[in-house]
Amino acid sequence: MDHNPAQEINPHIPAAARWIGATPLVVFLAVYLLTSLILRDFYAMPITVAFLVSSVYAVAITRGLSTEKRVLRFSRGVADYNLLMMIWIFVLAGAFSEAAKSIGAIDATVHLILRLLPAGLLLPGLFLASCVISLSIGTSVGTVVALVPIALGLSEPLGLPVEYIAAVVTGGAFFGDNLSFISDTTIAATRTQGCSMRDKFRVNLRIVLPAAIATFVIYAFQGAHLAETPLSTDTHSPWLALPYLVVLIAAARGINVAAVLTLGIVVCGLVGAVFGTVTFWPWIGALGQGIVGMGELIIVTMLAGGMLELIRFNGGIDYLMSGLTRGIRGKRGAEAAIAALVSVANICTANNTIAILTTGSMAREITARYDIDPRKSASILDTFSCLIQGLIPYGAQLLLAARFAEVSPIAIVGYLYYPFIMGACAILAIALRLPRKYS
Repeated sequence: MDHNPAQEINPHIPAAARWIGATPLVVFLAVYLLTSLILRDFYAMPITVAFLVSSVYAVAITRGLSTEKRVLRFSRGVADYNLLMMIWIFVLAGAFSEAAKSIGAIDATVHLILRLLPAGLLLPGLFLASCVISLSIGTSVGTVVALVPIALGLSEPLGLPVEYIAAVVTGGAFFGDNLSFISDTTIAATRTQGCSMRDKFRVNLRIVLPAAIATFVIYAFQGAHLAETPLSTDTHSPWLALPYLVVLIAAARGINVAAVLTLGIVVCGLVGAVFGTVTFWPWIGALGQGIVGMGELIIVTMLAGGMLELIRFNGGIDYLMSGLTRGIRGKRGAEAAIAALVSVANICTANNTIAILTTGSMAREITARYDIDPRKSASILDTFSCLIQGLIPYGAQLLLAARFAEVSPIAIVGYLYYPFIMGACAILAIALRLPRKYS
């Protein structure tokens, strides 16, 4: 969601009162998270209702505008280019997912994996595949769309919760999003800090590779008991897995995610027709069902976009940014301030790339003032934005994974080992001034 810090801020709210602009986020967290924790049920409060309440509150506290103009300002956030592109991806992802399911592509891919990999290696294998694919295609959203439906098919034969399986893939997806040379977060971080992607990669890898290795070991340990699990010997035609293969190859070649999903839908139809696994109208019905199934996800995205625009317009983000940069002391404090800046921006925008673009200029000023290595600051921006994006229940990746798994996004967060371990490594890198060469 494209929020430029230089954009207009509501002139009717004085600088001293801009803290009010950030309160809709507090309302959302109170309504959604606190209610869920108090009731001990993360399904009791629908995330759509939580966003509706906080959005109405955001409109209500906007001063100096008529109700019509407040709603218009809210709608500007909904109509943001980046947000609309994300909605189109959701629509195509829903259509592709159901189209692949209708022709038997998901079942065929799952059984192909079960035949190729021993059960004891499936968990670390899924995580490794997610890391490699996201590194290749440069998008965590694309990785979630491609792999989570397949991974969920392994849940039943392995006897594991769907939220656990979804978390294995979703966590690995952030590895590539954080490191890939074609990832928009990497591009944004290096451009705003004025360093090369290769140099930033070297710094970043030293911080996050230990986290990836530790996560791989955890999954290998947890999956070891599955070695004796009897797996299905169902013989689906491996050709039915072709749509997923085409999607992964096309994404790896750098093709736009929306174009990749459109191609995947077409290939699903052709494969289903050739092998006779689905007829035309049932396949069309599956497309419609997939699109409609994304309705809640689209509504959440629109409400979040409008609410976050009002937070920005009312000075909430500006207030938070100024507060986080006050009283910086020394290089360690400067690096911690950069991490805090991008983390808060990501909470307020639900988009790690936009969070980097929003805070990049401020981070560069801090970098110059406190003599921080730009390669380290770029790494901090990218790492902490991906960390927060992997933990907020209204981020695109968790919303998509939760939609496919038909569970609450919060249910997945508890199993996201990689983002938590990555965050711990990133915090240690600041506290211990690591890597030494770049600190």
